[in-house]
Amino acid sequence: MKNELDIYLFHRGEHRKIYDYLGAIFNEGKCVFRVWAPNAKKVQIIGDFNQWQGMDMRKINNEGIWEISLSGIYKYQKYKFKILGQDEKWRDKADPYARYSEIRPQTASIVYGDLRYDWEDEDWIKKRKETRNQPVNIYEVHLGSWIKNGDNFFNYREIAEKLCAYVKEMNYNYIEIMPINEYPLDDSWGYQGTGYYAVTSRYGTPEDFMYFVNYFHKNGIGVILDWVPGHFCKDNHGLYRFDGTPTYESNWKLLGENDGWGTANFDFSRNEVRSFLISNALFWMDKFHIDGLRMDAIANILYLDFGRDGHPELKNQYGDNRNLWGIEFLKSLNYAIKQEFPYALICAEDSTSWEGVTKSELDGGLGFKYKWNMGWMNDTLKYMSINPMDRGKFHKNLTFSLVYAFSENYILALSHDEVVHGKKSLVNKMPGNDWERFSNLRLLYAYMIAHPGKKLLFMGGEFGHYLEWRFYEELEWYLINVDLNKKLKKFVKDLNGFYLNEKALWELDGNPGCFEWIEHSNISDSIISFERKGKLGNDTLIVVLNFSGLNRQKYRIGVPKNTEYTEVFSSDCLEYGGSGIGNKEKIIPTKKEWNGRKQSIEVNIPAFSVQFFKSKG
Repeated sequence: MKNELDIYLFHRGEHRKIYDYLGAIFNEGKCVFRVWAPNAKKVQIIGDFNQWQGMDMRKINNEGIWEISLSGIYKYQKYKFKILGQDEKWRDKADPYARYSEIRPQTASIVYGDLRYDWEDEDWIKKRKETRNQPVNIYEVHLGSWIKNGDNFFNYREIAEKLCAYVKEMNYNYIEIMPINEYPLDDSWGYQGTGYYAVTSRYGTPEDFMYFVNYFHKNGIGVILDWVPGHFCKDNHGLYRFDGTPTYESNWKLLGENDGWGTANFDFSRNEVRSFLISNALFWMDKFHIDGLRMDAIANILYLDFGRDGHPELKNQYGDNRNLWGIEFLKSLNYAIKQEFPYALICAEDSTSWEGVTKSELDGGLGFKYKWNMGWMNDTLKYMSINPMDRGKFHKNLTFSLVYAFSENYILALSHDEVVHGKKSLVNKMPGNDWERFSNLRLLYAYMIAHPGKKLLFMGGEFGHYLEWRFYEELEWYLINVDLNKKLKKFVKDLNGFYLNEKALWELDGNPGCFEWIEHSNISDSIISFERKGKLGNDTLIVVLNFSGLNRQKYRIGVPKNTEYTEVFSSDCLEYGGSGIGNKEKIIPTKKEWNGRKQSIEVNIPAFSVQFFKSKG
């Protein structure tokens, strides 16, 4: 039963499907339990099939793989590994490779066997392709609080139908789900996991989640998962000090302990840990048809001293603070994903200025497909929260992102992180009275859509959720029947539809040729304008944004063509809660040079608004 190739690849850090070897695997009528515990003195299997009385496992190699083959094991039976450490203490541990677990607060692993499902998403899989020249508009969701079933959670199957219908109605084409690997504490939102291969039992079984993904795919919606490769929680039954010694975490305490988050950092120098994590990333795409991963807290992997100021000893062999093992892990991970699932949408949440995050790993980059644009998010939200009378002083916050907009392939994200911990909801970040706040929020969303880069919005933002996000209760759905909130929801739906249909807003993303300033230095009026371009000249959009509280009549802007222009979308329409000031008539340029162009047009620009114009033909 000893598979030499699996063992060899696992210990080299090169196994991509180690989940088919370690854990609880059915084979020829028996269940083989295998676990890696390199420094254990003894390992036993305990479960409800043996009344939780330890049965000794056999150590099959010097590197610490233990094994036992048992008859009469059935699906849904509970088990753990009982591990005797070098300190002579026994520890009961959940299986790191378990496919399913007890619902919290219980912690046992559950025998599950093969993950099989009668998939019906062949058309979706066949049509998956490179997304950089396609529209990507993501709705970020926490399944436990988007909507609730009284005091309980909806099952994956139940929420699939409700959520998918809503996402389609709102014209999003991807969802991103906050972590659904097994985790013990609801308050961690899934970012501190114990079962990396176990779909959380809060919402149902693995097959229930397969139904969820299959349902979205049949309806033309991609599914992205939040995934946490940097650190894990320290609960007694989890990965922490798995065999009584640092196993998955670094044995250098300063590096292995993540005191800021109360977690432990993975040891990327350890080949077995690399096999564990790379296989896990591929596991979600292999077994569950997941379309991509957003990887959390990449800075914690890139830097030895991230979150640990005052420790000059955290240096690599070259005397700087780069985590060379972490960097190599990310490159290897992204290379493996591209080989196995070339069209996977892999995104880094990196809060630093690391260069080459989305550059090919073969050319010295990290190999991610996208990076969250944290600079755009911070600068823009700061700018939007300022009293409009003072925005001119901070005009650079509005325009600086275009200096580096094409240095990486970016996703513009207004995520859950921006509406928690006293930061206020998005609508309550906006200044002014109700009308002004909602007008500014529409302006923010339209600016995000117009700006180069893919898009992401956290649930509730689309209808002006008043409260900060609370993981323990559902969204304030009653608001969708309140006038301004209802109109904002209609606006976001139409804005998303406009984005999907206008190639200029996504066809050349990542290419500097997709963007050209018309006017970027009108500080006194807080107005900017630019062109967004597709591959064909006829797809070009003229975008004019007014961040001041004053209506501007007959505002002149230079345009690239001497042809008729039409306002094709405005955030200020009455049906969206705006003033209704607009440009309903056809707009004819005059031969008056302006903004470096040979012809110009005069348009009405309402306060706190965005207008999109398109030329005839």
